[in-house]
Amino acid sequence: MNQNYVISDRNPALFTLAELPVIDYVQFFHEIGVLLKNESNHVVSYFCLPEEKAKHRYFCFVADDLNHQLKAFSFIQPSGAVLESLTPVHNALHIFEREIHENYGTQFSGHPWLKPVRWPHNRADKNSCMDNYPFFRIDSEELHEVGVGPVHAGVIEPGHFRFICNGEKVHHLEIHLGYQHRGVEELMVNKKSLLQKAVLSENIAGDTAVGHSLCHAQLIEKLGNFTPSENMQLERALALELERIAVHLGDTAALCGDVAYQLGQVVCESLRTIVINTTQFWCGNRFGKGFIRAGGSHYPMTEKTAAEILKNISIVEKRFSEMASHLYSMPGALSRFDEIGTVTKEQGLRAGLTGMAARMCGIPRDIRTSHPFQAYSDVDYKPVTFESGDVLARALMRRGEIMKSVEIVKMLVEKNLARINNPGREQEAEITPAPYYKMALAADSICISMTEGWRGEIVHVAVTDQQGEIIRYKITDPSLHNWTGLALAVRNQEISDFPVCNKSFNLSYCGYDL
Repeated sequence: MNQNYVISDRNPALFTLAELPVIDYVQFFHEIGVLLKNESNHVVSYFCLPEEKAKHRYFCFVADDLNHQLKAFSFIQPSGAVLESLTPVHNALHIFEREIHENYGTQFSGHPWLKPVRWPHNRADKNSCMDNYPFFRIDSEELHEVGVGPVHAGVIEPGHFRFICNGEKVHHLEIHLGYQHRGVEELMVNKKSLLQKAVLSENIAGDTAVGHSLCHAQLIEKLGNFTPSENMQLERALALELERIAVHLGDTAALCGDVAYQLGQVVCESLRTIVINTTQFWCGNRFGKGFIRAGGSHYPMTEKTAAEILKNISIVEKRFSEMASHLYSMPGALSRFDEIGTVTKEQGLRAGLTGMAARMCGIPRDIRTSHPFQAYSDVDYKPVTFESGDVLARALMRRGEIMKSVEIVKMLVEKNLARINNPGREQEAEITPAPYYKMALAADSICISMTEGWRGEIVHVAVTDQQGEIIRYKITDPSLHNWTGLALAVRNQEISDFPVCNKSFNLSYCGYDL
């Protein structure tokens, strides 16, 4: 047994602060270095908590995907400490170290790219601002720069893209975000009502309302010692898969639009509408807002809801299967997808890519299988993976995941119907309670919760004080890592390939900005 960290095979996982060994940074540096040599391990959260006497306590969680374990580390340093950077050895940690540096002023010596992440309102260096962002530059008469955004031609979120080009070929892309920073993590601490926290969680990234609210709900339930019923777990997994299907359909429509295949675009858009209208039929909101709450649900599944889901999902399955067969046999579309925007497995590992962005280049990261949550412990699921890492892989991955999610939806609905119609079940035990907003949370504890949103792994961590009040809330959206994947994908591509590369990732600005 290693005395430098604690291990859990649960998701969510709860630890008391007292049981976390506090090691020195040299030990931490060594242990992390050893673990990350194995590509089945990756850091899912690494952040800082200011303490009394000008000290900072750091927490780091490493996911062991092969053994389905989480390893929790902790160390303490004085504020303003200078620490040796792990980034030169394990590049995937670059964004965590940059975030800690920006928020708390910790210096990471040897970090090659210690730039701001999102300009939080209470950042350590108030002189650092968007107007003086240090863009990477190359002095050359052969190269030119192209700036795009933050205001775009489409109705999309704000972000700035700075291309360095040699003619039409992209030599380098730097992505500059932070325009939508709302201080969500601080609001999660300041808002004392669990209802307020729940509403915040489903607005972290608007297209991932179910993924983030589920991650938050199971974290609160773990801290509150509440175990959701099997019905609730089935319904939550079902809502998550409906969200995945809907967004993948919308993304496929967008990819069709980018290559001027209008029939594919309108068909996939109409199918997305069927799916989100099904969610609205169930809970009153097309994006699933209000559906997932800690402690219970206002929208337990009924036979009528189940019948509507099965009817609509069968329509979507049939029509999408037909359209996908047409789309992926059209030379005109394939020529714009194949070998465009390629990311290699080595690049994906170094960048710390997660979810779809990892699976499209041969990295089988999927929290549903590596760290099962809710009903996924009983779902026999194998992630859809590709090796090519190009736009075609990302498009085909959506096709594969839609069809697999359709099967999961059918299975979960049938399972729930069997429970509803089982004459021998204990009626009282199966009644889904209403959400409970008065939970007493575990004191002096830290809890980590992970879900697999449609983009990839979503991670929420909460630290509580002696009264059980949350004093630190850390959120990691998959886009935090995956924007680097987009920057890598467009290298050596024509700048005209950027739109289809961008659509193929479809990353979140607000999920990154928080």
